[in-house]
Amino acid sequence: MKKTLGTALLAGTMLGGTAWGQDVTLTIESWRNDDITIWQDTLIPAFETANPGIKVVFSPSAPADYNAVLNSKLDAGSAGDLITCRPFDASLELYNKGQLADLTSLASMANFSDVAKSAWQTDDGAATFCVPMASVIHGFLYNADAFEELGLTPPATEEEFFAVLDKIKEDGTYVPMAMGTQDQWEAATMGYQNIGPNYWKGEEGRKALIEGTQKLTDEPWVAPFVQLAKWKDYLGDGFEAQTYPDSQNLFTLGRAAIYPTGSWEIGVFNPQVSFTMGAFPPPVPNAGDTCYISDHTDIALGMNAKTAHPEETKTFLEWVGSAEFATLYANALPGFFSLNSTAVEMEDPLAKEFVSWREKCEPTIRSTYQILSRGTPNLENETWNASANVIRGSETPEDAAKRLQEGLASWYEPQQAQ
Repeated sequence: MKKTLGTALLAGTMLGGTAWGQDVTLTIESWRNDDITIWQDTLIPAFETANPGIKVVFSPSAPADYNAVLNSKLDAGSAGDLITCRPFDASLELYNKGQLADLTSLASMANFSDVAKSAWQTDDGAATFCVPMASVIHGFLYNADAFEELGLTPPATEEEFFAVLDKIKEDGTYVPMAMGTQDQWEAATMGYQNIGPNYWKGEEGRKALIEGTQKLTDEPWVAPFVQLAKWKDYLGDGFEAQTYPDSQNLFTLGRAAIYPTGSWEIGVFNPQVSFTMGAFPPPVPNAGDTCYISDHTDIALGMNAKTAHPEETKTFLEWVGSAEFATLYANALPGFFSLNSTAVEMEDPLAKEFVSWREKCEPTIRSTYQILSRGTPNLENETWNASANVIRGSETPEDAAKRLQEGLASWYEPQQAQ
C-alpha cells in the first residue's frame, strides 16, 4: 500500500514508531488454547479497528507445556512480543531474569487495585511486570438435567458429595465424575487446590505454610488427599489414561454428571453442551463449617523485554488495562472475572453463580503459587504428580504429603526451623 510521506509520518507518530505505514505484527504467547476463537473473533478485531497499523496474532501452547515452551522460546530469543503471565513465582522468575519488562509506568495500571496487581509484582511491590486480566473461581460443574432425572440436589457437605456420587454410580447411566490423571496438572488444580482450602482454611493455612508454622504433613494438608483417594471409584473406566480434553468431552457430551473444575470452563462449554449446566462450590467437611473458595488471580499479560516493537506492545497493553477490554473480555470469556477496578456487568448466569460464592465463602489463592514454588523440587509441579498418584492409588495420602514436605523443606528455610 502506497502512502504519502505526510501520511506515513503521521501513522508513525500515532503508532509509536510504525514508520512509513508498515504494519507491525505482535504475537501473544499463551497457555489458553481454548481462547483462540475469542481472541481472533472479538478481542483482536476490536483493538485492530482502533489501532490501524498494528496486527496481533494469538499463538497459544498446550496448557501443560506452556511454561517449558515459553522458557525455551525466551532463552532462544524467539518468544512473542506479549507474554501471558501466570501469577506469582513463575512470572516473577521471568522478570528477575530480565525476560519480562517493567510495566509500572503504564497509565492503565491505575485501573487496578494493589491486590489485583500483587500477583505480578516484585516482593516489595516496587515493580509491576504484567497487566492483570482476570481471576478464576474453583468449583464443580454438573449436568442439571441428569441431576433432575436422578432426583439429586447439589451437595453442600463432604458426606452429601459422596452420597450423590454413590447414587449416580448405582444408577449407571452416567460416569459420576469426569477427571483423568494422564496430564497430572488437573488432578492438582481441579482436585487438590479445588477442595483443599476448606481443610486448610484458605489464607490462614496458606500463609502458615509460607511462615513455616504449618507443614504439608499436618492434618489440614493431608485431608484433601484423603478425599481425593476416594475419587478413584467414581471416575469411570480407564481414567488413568484420560487426558484433560478427554475429560472435557466426557462431560460436554453428557456422559458424565459432575466435572471438578472452575469458572474458566464456562465459555468453552456453553456452545458445546446440549443440557443445562449448574455449579456448586467445594463441599465443606461438615454442615455449618465456613466455606472457602479458590478465587485465584490467574492471568495477566506482560511484555517480552526483548520485543522488537516495544511501543506498539505498550499500546496493546494500555488497551488490555482499559475498561473497554475488561467488559469485552469478561463477557467473551464468562468465568474469567475482570480484575479491573471498573465494574463489569456480566451476562452469563453460570458466571454469576460462581461469583455469587464470594458473598458467602472466604477467598484464597492456590497454595503453591506464591513463594513456595521458587526452589527445586518445585512444589507446584510436585503437587501435580502427588495428586495424580493419590487418585490412582499408587501413593497413599500420607506418603504423598511426606514427599512434598521433604521436598519443600530441602530448600525452603522457614520449613526447616522446626
